[in-house]
Amino acid sequence: MTTTEALDGSAAVDDAARSVARPFYVYAVLANSLFQRGVFVLFLQQRGFSAGQVALLQTLIYLVSGLAELPTGIIADRIGRRASIVIGQVLIAGCLLGQVSSSNYWVFLTLFMLQGVGMACVSGSDTALLYDLLVRRGATAGYIKIKSRFTMLGTVTSGVAIVLGGQLQRFSWGIVYLGSASCLVLAVVVLMSRVPEIRGADAVDEQDGAEKEHIDATAWRAMLRVATPALVTLVVVSGLMHATLTPYIIFTQKTLSDQGAGTALVSVVISAGFFVGGLVPLLSDRANRRIGYRIVIPVSLVTLAVALGLSGLGLVWVTIAAFLVLVGIPEITAVLVDNVLNEAVPSRHRASLLSMIAFVESVLIGTGYLVLGTLMDGFGSSVGMAAYAAVPLLACLLWLPVLFRGARVTTGIEKPADQKAS
Repeated sequence: MTTTEALDGSAAVDDAARSVARPFYVYAVLANSLFQRGVFVLFLQQRGFSAGQVALLQTLIYLVSGLAELPTGIIADRIGRRASIVIGQVLIAGCLLGQVSSSNYWVFLTLFMLQGVGMACVSGSDTALLYDLLVRRGATAGYIKIKSRFTMLGTVTSGVAIVLGGQLQRFSWGIVYLGSASCLVLAVVVLMSRVPEIRGADAVDEQDGAEKEHIDATAWRAMLRVATPALVTLVVVSGLMHATLTPYIIFTQKTLSDQGAGTALVSVVISAGFFVGGLVPLLSDRANRRIGYRIVIPVSLVTLAVALGLSGLGLVWVTIAAFLVLVGIPEITAVLVDNVLNEAVPSRHRASLLSMIAFVESVLIGTGYLVLGTLMDGFGSSVGMAAYAAVPLLACLLWLPVLFRGARVTTGIEKPADQKAS
């Protein structure tokens, strides 16, 4: 192959990747225009719910999401990944409208559980749809770059939406929640009109004969085959990282409020955190090439522990500084881990297997909300945050054997199409 032919081939792959990515970028903007995200804890407090009750709602949403992951993943593989996303986003939109219309805690419990089901429909399906469309076009080499931009657009949009939500709340909570639901519906319209459907069987049809010999009849068999000890450890450690980061971002709203920050300042700080968390993942491709996920993982975990510890000092500007400086680093890890997990699972059961992995993460996140909420109720928001730093430190200890032994995470069952052609 001549240099010119190689360059032409590379350009063709880049063009294919861009054509797949464009509608996903639009979808990311619309699906993350959730104006309530940065102030919904304050909304729940105004409804009269305690930190423990808020924590229980968040725990339920993630536990239900986790329990629904496997059935929704199987549905996504069989009837279509796009269809699963559409069902999930419409269900979430309906739940948001229900929340702003009620003040009964039992109604909120029901709505949050239904929202968890909606989240499960989207989780795993969006990544599987994007990755397998890239497989179809022979452009998986660009996945990290596309996923980092996808994450950036979604997170930056969330930041803008949070600022707007903090301002719109002055007029009406109804405007905040109705706006969020409307954007989710528009995201569904984009998917339906610009992104082709794909099922697990469609992905299998693209494999060659040698690979078809290794096709597993069920997702459970596929999981047993790919579940190396290092992969299992990666899933647990990643889950603990998310179980730290997600409650930390959400309960920082309460921590800042208890330390004297007003609603407007809280919304601006959370929004700025989303901006940071959105821009930092653009470094994912460089971090992957120069450092690798094995090193980035413990760095992210220690970073989270430091941020939680500094929040425990009870000084509002220290809490703000720690949040803004440190919150973006784990987002790099999330992109790199996502790529490793996609490489480790076969296309036929990709949505199902990613849903199993998301189940573990959801259970850990839900438990994390409950634990952090209990700590904050028992010791105060600042001390509770500091005590919760034990979770990322535990995850770091779990990762050290994989780091030092260099254990293999991916199984190499399925090579991307662009690698096969080389």
